[in-house]
Amino acid sequence: MIKRLSHVTVWVFDQDLAKTFYVDKLGMQVREDQKMGDKMRWLTVGPKEQPDMQIALLLPSAGPLMDAETAASLRTLVEKGALSAGVLETDDVRRDYEELVKKGVTFRTPPVEQFYGIEAILKDPFGNWFSFTQSKPH
Repeated sequence: MIKRLSHVTVWVFDQDLAKTFYVDKLGMQVREDQKMGDKMRWLTVGPKEQPDMQIALLLPSAGPLMDAETAASLRTLVEKGALSAGVLETDDVRRDYEELVKKGVTFRTPPVEQFYGIEAILKDPFGNWFSFTQSKPH
């Protein structure tokens, strides 16, 4: 049976820029940064406090996994901001929002009270967005 989710993919257009953003601005750690053959770079990052989770920062490019038309469509969706990459949890969204804004991180919305906690919508340099959330105590 399935035991856990270990990897998710976030589509990026420049892996060096993605690495800088996710590591230097968001404070994640590099998990893997390896070449896979001649054309593919396997770059993963993850939150420091969650060592078993890897976010694969991959290029949407034609190859064995997708054709050129699909890669172009995926790129368009990312650029339009149509893809949510998930939820990034924090214990103090307002404090971390202010810190990340000072680092140049873009948000689509400031922190707002929701029924599930306090949420801001964070955007990466490519158009992917995350719910940046401080959950209500259970």
